[in-house]
Amino acid sequence: MMGAADRRTGRQLAEQGRMTQHDDWRELGQQLRVDSVRSSSAAGSGHPTSSMSAADLMAVLLSGYLRYDFARPEDPRNDHLIFSKGHASPLLYAMYKAAGAISDDEMLTFRRFGSRIEGHPTPVLPWVDVATGSLGQGLPISVGVALAGKRLDRLPYRVWCLCGDSEMAEGSMWEAFEAASHNGLDNLTAIIDVNRLGQTGPTMHGWDLDAYRDRAEAFGWHAIEIDGHDVAAIDAAYAEAIATTGRPTVIVARTKKGKGVAAVEDLPGKHGKPVEDEAAAIEELGSMRDIRVKVATPDIDGRLHEFATGALSLPAYEPGTKEATRKAFGDALVAL
Repeated sequence: MMGAADRRTGRQLAEQGRMTQHDDWRELGQQLRVDSVRSSSAAGSGHPTSSMSAADLMAVLLSGYLRYDFARPEDPRNDHLIFSKGHASPLLYAMYKAAGAISDDEMLTFRRFGSRIEGHPTPVLPWVDVATGSLGQGLPISVGVALAGKRLDRLPYRVWCLCGDSEMAEGSMWEAFEAASHNGLDNLTAIIDVNRLGQTGPTMHGWDLDAYRDRAEAFGWHAIEIDGHDVAAIDAAYAEAIATTGRPTVIVARTKKGKGVAAVEDLPGKHGKPVEDEAAAIEELGSMRDIRVKVATPDIDGRLHEFATGALSLPAYEPGTKEATRKAFGDALVAL
Protein backbone atom coordinates (compact mmCIF):
# COMPACT_ATOMS: atom_id res chain seq x y z
CA MET A 1 0.00 0.00 0.00
CA MET A 2 1.32 3.46 -0.84
CA GLY A 3 2.01 5.89 1.96
CA ALA A 4 0.56 9.41 2.09
CA ALA A 5 3.70 10.90 0.55
CA ASP A 6 3.55 8.41 -2.31
CA ARG A 7 -0.13 9.15 -2.93
CA ARG A 8 0.60 12.87 -3.03
CA THR A 9 3.36 12.23 -5.52
CA GLY A 10 0.97 10.18 -7.64
CA ARG A 11 -1.62 12.94 -7.61
CA GLN A 12 1.02 15.51 -8.44
CA LEU A 13 2.25 13.43 -11.37
CA ALA A 14 -1.30 12.99 -12.65
CA GLU A 15 -1.91 16.72 -12.36
CA GLN A 16 1.37 17.44 -14.13
CA GLY A 17 0.31 15.08 -16.93
CA ARG A 18 -3.01 16.88 -17.32
CA MET A 19 -1.28 20.26 -17.41
CA THR A 20 1.10 19.00 -20.11
CA GLN A 21 -1.84 17.76 -22.14
CA HIS A 22 -3.60 21.08 -21.71
CA ASP A 23 -0.50 22.89 -22.95
CA ASP A 24 -0.40 20.59 -25.97
CA TRP A 25 -4.03 21.38 -26.76
CA ARG A 26 -3.40 25.12 -26.47
CA GLU A 27 -0.46 24.83 -28.85
CA LEU A 28 -2.52 22.80 -31.30
CA GLY A 29 -5.27 25.41 -31.12
CA GLN A 30 -2.76 28.10 -32.00
CA GLN A 31 -1.49 26.05 -34.94
CA LEU A 32 -5.05 25.67 -36.23
CA ARG A 33 -5.43 29.46 -36.03
CA VAL A 34 -2.15 30.11 -37.80
CA ASP A 35 -3.02 27.69 -40.60
CA SER A 36 -6.50 29.21 -40.96
CA VAL A 37 -4.83 32.60 -41.42
CA ARG A 38 -2.29 31.20 -43.88
CA SER A 39 -4.77 29.40 -46.15
CA SER A 40 -7.16 32.35 -46.24
CA SER A 41 -4.32 34.73 -47.04
CA ALA A 42 -3.07 32.42 -49.79
CA ALA A 43 -6.55 32.48 -51.35
CA GLY A 44 -7.15 36.17 -50.73
CA SER A 45 -10.54 35.22 -49.31
CA GLY A 46 -12.17 32.97 -46.76
CA HIS A 47 -13.27 33.05 -43.15
CA PRO A 48 -10.24 32.96 -40.84
CA THR A 49 -11.92 34.80 -37.94
CA SER A 50 -14.81 32.30 -37.86
CA SER A 51 -12.22 29.53 -37.83
CA MET A 52 -10.10 31.08 -35.09
CA SER A 53 -13.00 31.28 -32.63
CA ALA A 54 -13.54 27.50 -32.70
CA ALA A 55 -9.88 26.43 -32.86
CA ASP A 56 -9.58 25.37 -29.21
CA LEU A 57 -12.85 23.44 -29.40
CA MET A 58 -11.58 21.48 -32.39
CA ALA A 59 -8.05 21.01 -31.01
CA VAL A 60 -9.37 19.11 -28.00
CA LEU A 61 -11.83 17.14 -30.14
CA LEU A 62 -9.21 16.10 -32.69
CA SER A 63 -6.56 15.17 -30.15
CA GLY A 64 -8.70 13.71 -27.39
CA TYR A 65 -12.13 12.52 -28.52
CA LEU A 66 -12.57 11.99 -32.25
CA ARG A 67 -12.29 8.34 -33.27
CA TYR A 68 -11.48 8.31 -36.96
CA ASP A 69 -9.21 6.32 -39.24
CA PHE A 70 -8.15 8.86 -41.88
CA ALA A 71 -6.55 6.08 -43.90
CA ARG A 72 -9.90 4.25 -44.04
CA PRO A 73 -12.64 6.87 -44.35
CA GLU A 74 -15.03 4.15 -45.53
CA ASP A 75 -14.77 2.33 -42.17
CA PRO A 76 -18.37 2.30 -40.88
CA ARG A 77 -17.14 2.48 -37.29
CA ASN A 78 -15.64 5.94 -37.77
CA ASP A 79 -17.08 8.91 -35.93
CA HIS A 80 -18.56 11.70 -38.04
CA LEU A 81 -17.48 15.33 -37.84
CA ILE A 82 -19.83 17.73 -39.62
CA PHE A 83 -19.17 21.46 -39.86
CA SER A 84 -22.62 23.01 -39.91
CA LYS A 85 -20.77 26.34 -40.03
CA GLY A 86 -19.09 25.20 -43.22
CA HIS A 87 -17.69 28.66 -43.95
CA ALA A 88 -15.12 27.86 -41.22
CA SER A 89 -13.55 25.41 -43.69
CA PRO A 90 -10.00 26.77 -43.12
CA LEU A 91 -10.25 25.31 -39.61
CA LEU A 92 -11.38 21.93 -40.92
CA TYR A 93 -8.53 21.81 -43.44
CA ALA A 94 -6.06 22.83 -40.73
CA MET A 95 -7.34 19.87 -38.72
CA TYR A 96 -6.84 17.55 -41.69
CA LYS A 97 -3.27 18.81 -42.03
CA ALA A 98 -2.59 18.24 -38.31
CA ALA A 99 -3.98 14.72 -38.66
CA GLY A 100 -1.66 14.04 -41.59
CA ALA A 101 -4.52 13.59 -44.05
CA ILE A 102 -3.38 16.44 -46.34
CA SER A 103 -0.08 18.22 -46.81
CA ASP A 104 0.70 21.82 -46.02
CA ASP A 105 1.09 22.47 -49.73
CA GLU A 106 -2.38 21.14 -50.48
CA MET A 107 -3.91 23.10 -47.61
CA LEU A 108 -2.53 26.27 -49.20
CA THR A 109 -4.40 25.55 -52.45
CA PHE A 110 -7.52 26.70 -50.60
CA ARG A 111 -10.13 28.05 -53.05
CA ARG A 112 -7.78 27.63 -56.00
CA PHE A 113 -9.49 26.53 -59.22
CA GLY A 114 -9.37 22.73 -59.47
CA SER A 115 -8.36 22.21 -55.82
CA ARG A 116 -10.36 19.89 -53.63
CA ILE A 117 -9.71 22.32 -50.74
CA GLU A 118 -12.82 24.28 -51.60
CA GLY A 119 -14.35 27.33 -49.96
CA HIS A 120 -16.89 25.14 -48.20
CA PRO A 121 -16.27 21.46 -47.37
CA THR A 122 -17.56 19.01 -49.99
CA PRO A 123 -17.39 15.21 -50.34
CA VAL A 124 -14.69 15.55 -52.97
CA LEU A 125 -12.64 15.00 -49.82
CA PRO A 126 -13.23 11.45 -48.55
CA TRP A 127 -13.49 12.59 -44.92
CA VAL A 128 -16.38 15.00 -45.62
CA ASP A 129 -19.82 13.41 -45.33
CA VAL A 130 -21.81 16.18 -46.93
CA ALA A 131 -21.42 19.65 -48.43
CA THR A 132 -22.18 22.31 -45.82
CA GLY A 133 -22.03 26.06 -45.52
CA SER A 134 -25.58 27.13 -46.23
CA LEU A 135 -26.50 27.91 -42.64
CA GLY A 136 -29.08 25.75 -40.92
CA GLN A 137 -28.29 22.53 -42.79
CA GLY A 138 -25.46 20.82 -40.94
CA LEU A 139 -27.24 19.97 -37.69
CA PRO A 140 -30.33 18.51 -39.43
CA ILE A 141 -28.00 16.34 -41.51
CA SER A 142 -26.13 15.33 -38.35
CA VAL A 143 -29.42 14.21 -36.84
CA GLY A 144 -29.96 11.98 -39.86
CA VAL A 145 -26.47 10.50 -39.57
CA ALA A 146 -26.93 9.87 -35.84
CA LEU A 147 -30.33 8.31 -36.49
CA ALA A 148 -28.75 6.03 -39.09
CA GLY A 149 -26.22 4.93 -36.48
CA LYS A 150 -28.98 4.03 -34.06
CA ARG A 151 -31.55 2.47 -36.39
CA LEU A 152 -29.84 1.38 -39.60
CA ASP A 153 -26.09 0.86 -39.14
CA ARG A 154 -26.60 -0.06 -35.47
CA LEU A 155 -23.04 0.91 -34.61
CA PRO A 156 -22.07 3.09 -31.63
CA TYR A 157 -20.14 5.74 -33.55
CA ARG A 158 -20.55 9.36 -32.48
CA VAL A 159 -21.61 12.37 -34.50
CA TRP A 160 -19.97 15.70 -33.66
CA CYS A 161 -21.47 18.82 -35.23
CA LEU A 162 -19.89 22.28 -35.06
CA CYS A 163 -22.59 24.97 -35.28
CA GLY A 164 -22.39 28.73 -35.61
CA ASP A 165 -24.41 31.06 -33.41
CA SER A 166 -25.76 32.99 -36.41
CA GLU A 167 -27.40 29.87 -37.82
CA MET A 168 -29.17 29.25 -34.51
CA ALA A 169 -31.76 31.76 -35.80
CA GLU A 170 -32.72 29.23 -38.50
CA GLY A 171 -35.89 27.23 -37.88
CA SER A 172 -34.32 24.12 -39.39
CA MET A 173 -31.87 24.01 -36.48
CA TRP A 174 -34.66 23.84 -33.92
CA GLU A 175 -36.56 21.26 -35.94
CA ALA A 176 -33.36 19.23 -35.72
CA PHE A 177 -33.23 19.79 -31.95
CA GLU A 178 -36.75 18.42 -31.63
CA ALA A 179 -36.14 15.39 -33.84
CA ALA A 180 -32.88 14.51 -32.06
CA SER A 181 -34.50 14.63 -28.65
CA HIS A 182 -37.58 12.70 -29.78
CA ASN A 183 -35.34 9.91 -31.04
CA GLY A 184 -33.05 9.88 -27.99
CA LEU A 185 -29.90 10.46 -30.04
CA ASP A 186 -27.30 10.27 -27.28
CA ASN A 187 -24.69 9.57 -29.98
CA LEU A 188 -25.00 13.19 -31.16
CA THR A 189 -23.13 16.17 -29.73
CA ALA A 190 -23.72 19.67 -31.11
CA ILE A 191 -21.11 22.33 -30.34
CA ILE A 192 -22.32 25.92 -30.69
CA ASP A 193 -19.48 28.37 -31.32
CA VAL A 194 -20.98 31.47 -29.69
CA ASN A 195 -18.58 34.11 -30.98
CA ARG A 196 -21.20 36.87 -30.87
CA LEU A 197 -20.59 38.35 -34.31
CA GLY A 198 -22.30 37.47 -37.57
CA GLN A 199 -21.65 38.61 -41.10
CA THR A 200 -23.03 42.13 -40.65
CA GLY A 201 -23.03 42.68 -36.90
CA PRO A 202 -23.86 41.15 -33.52
CA THR A 203 -26.07 38.08 -33.37
CA MET A 204 -29.51 38.16 -31.80
CA HIS A 205 -28.38 36.79 -28.42
CA GLY A 206 -24.74 37.82 -28.35
CA TRP A 207 -22.97 36.04 -25.49
CA ASP A 208 -26.17 35.22 -23.63
CA LEU A 209 -25.37 31.52 -23.30
CA ASP A 210 -28.46 30.95 -21.17
CA ALA A 211 -30.65 31.89 -24.14
CA TYR A 212 -29.27 28.92 -26.06
CA ARG A 213 -29.13 26.60 -23.08
CA ASP A 214 -32.71 27.25 -21.99
CA ARG A 215 -34.12 26.55 -25.42
CA ALA A 216 -32.02 23.42 -25.86
CA GLU A 217 -33.18 22.08 -22.52
CA ALA A 218 -36.78 22.89 -23.43
CA PHE A 219 -36.32 20.59 -26.42
CA GLY A 220 -35.03 17.85 -24.12
CA TRP A 221 -31.28 18.13 -24.71
CA HIS A 222 -28.56 17.98 -22.12
CA ALA A 223 -26.84 21.38 -22.28
CA ILE A 224 -23.41 22.44 -21.02
CA GLU A 225 -22.15 26.03 -20.93
CA ILE A 226 -18.39 26.59 -21.14
CA ASP A 227 -15.65 29.06 -21.96
CA GLY A 228 -14.75 27.88 -25.45
CA HIS A 229 -11.10 28.87 -25.00
CA ASP A 230 -10.58 26.94 -21.75
CA VAL A 231 -9.22 23.58 -22.86
CA ALA A 232 -9.83 21.97 -19.47
CA ALA A 233 -13.49 23.00 -19.60
CA ILE A 234 -13.77 21.75 -23.18
CA ASP A 235 -12.24 18.43 -22.17
CA ALA A 236 -14.69 18.04 -19.28
CA ALA A 237 -17.66 18.96 -21.48
CA TYR A 238 -16.80 16.36 -24.12
CA ALA A 239 -16.38 13.69 -21.46
CA GLU A 240 -19.75 14.64 -19.99
CA ALA A 241 -21.37 14.49 -23.42
CA ILE A 242 -20.06 10.97 -24.02
CA ALA A 243 -21.28 9.86 -20.60
CA THR A 244 -24.79 11.24 -21.16
CA THR A 245 -27.33 8.61 -22.18
CA GLY A 246 -30.87 8.78 -23.45
CA ARG A 247 -30.66 12.25 -25.00
CA PRO A 248 -28.34 14.36 -27.16
CA THR A 249 -25.93 16.92 -25.75
CA VAL A 250 -25.24 20.48 -26.82
CA ILE A 251 -22.13 22.36 -25.71
CA VAL A 252 -22.70 26.11 -25.67
CA ALA A 253 -19.23 27.65 -25.91
CA ARG A 254 -18.49 31.35 -25.41
CA THR A 255 -15.71 32.31 -27.82
CA LYS A 256 -14.18 35.35 -29.46
CA LYS A 257 -14.21 35.75 -33.21
CA GLY A 258 -10.66 36.15 -34.50
CA LYS A 259 -9.27 34.95 -31.16
CA GLY A 260 -5.58 35.67 -30.70
CA VAL A 261 -5.06 38.49 -33.18
CA ALA A 262 -5.80 41.96 -31.81
CA ALA A 263 -6.45 43.45 -35.25
CA VAL A 264 -9.52 41.25 -35.74
CA GLU A 265 -10.44 39.78 -32.32
CA ASP A 266 -14.08 40.46 -31.40
CA LEU A 267 -14.30 43.27 -33.93
CA PRO A 268 -17.12 43.87 -36.44
CA GLY A 269 -16.43 44.18 -40.14
CA LYS A 270 -13.81 41.39 -40.21
CA HIS A 271 -16.09 38.56 -41.33
CA GLY A 272 -15.32 36.66 -44.51
CA LYS A 273 -12.00 38.25 -45.37
CA PRO A 274 -8.34 37.42 -44.72
CA VAL A 275 -6.44 39.30 -42.02
CA GLU A 276 -4.73 42.39 -43.39
CA ASP A 277 -1.22 41.61 -42.11
CA GLU A 278 -0.61 37.87 -42.31
CA ALA A 279 2.96 37.97 -41.00
CA ALA A 280 2.04 40.08 -37.96
CA ALA A 281 -0.92 37.83 -37.17
CA ILE A 282 1.23 34.69 -37.32
CA GLU A 283 3.85 36.27 -35.09
CA GLU A 284 1.18 37.31 -32.57
CA LEU A 285 -0.11 33.72 -32.53
CA GLY A 286 3.37 32.46 -31.65
CA SER A 287 4.70 31.69 -35.14
CA MET A 288 4.19 28.64 -37.33
CA ARG A 289 4.18 25.14 -35.86
CA ASP A 290 4.20 21.65 -37.31
CA ILE A 291 2.28 19.66 -34.71
CA ARG A 292 0.99 16.32 -35.93
CA VAL A 293 -1.80 14.53 -34.11
CA LYS A 294 -2.16 10.77 -34.00
CA VAL A 295 -5.94 10.66 -34.12
CA ALA A 296 -7.37 7.64 -32.33
CA THR A 297 -8.99 5.08 -34.59
CA PRO A 298 -12.39 3.55 -33.75
CA ASP A 299 -12.27 1.45 -30.61
CA ILE A 300 -15.58 -0.31 -31.20
CA ASP A 301 -16.29 -3.69 -32.75
CA GLY A 302 -19.07 -4.60 -35.06
CA ARG A 303 -20.24 -4.49 -38.65
CA LEU A 304 -23.01 -2.67 -40.42
CA HIS A 305 -26.35 -4.25 -39.65
CA GLU A 306 -27.83 -6.18 -42.56
CA PHE A 307 -31.58 -6.25 -42.95
CA ALA A 308 -33.32 -9.33 -44.26
CA THR A 309 -34.38 -8.91 -47.87
CA GLY A 310 -36.82 -10.68 -50.15
CA ALA A 311 -38.20 -10.45 -53.64
CA LEU A 312 -39.19 -6.94 -54.68
CA SER A 313 -42.92 -6.54 -55.16
CA LEU A 314 -43.79 -3.06 -56.35
CA PRO A 315 -47.31 -1.71 -55.89
CA ALA A 316 -49.54 -1.65 -58.96
CA TYR A 317 -52.70 0.32 -59.62
CA GLU A 318 -55.46 -0.33 -62.13
CA PRO A 319 -55.72 2.20 -64.95
CA GLY A 320 -58.59 4.58 -64.39
CA THR A 321 -58.54 4.26 -60.59
CA LYS A 322 -57.46 7.00 -58.21
CA GLU A 323 -54.80 6.88 -55.50
CA ALA A 324 -53.46 9.66 -53.28
CA THR A 325 -49.97 10.61 -54.38
CA ARG A 326 -48.68 10.48 -50.81
CA LYS A 327 -49.98 6.90 -50.40
CA ALA A 328 -48.53 5.68 -53.70
CA PHE A 329 -45.19 7.26 -52.84
CA GLY A 330 -45.27 5.66 -49.39
CA ASP A 331 -46.24 2.25 -50.81
CA ALA A 332 -43.23 2.39 -53.14
CA LEU A 333 -40.88 3.33 -50.28
CA VAL A 334 -42.19 0.46 -48.16
CA ALA A 335 -41.70 -1.98 -51.02
CA LEU A 336 -38.15 -0.82 -51.61
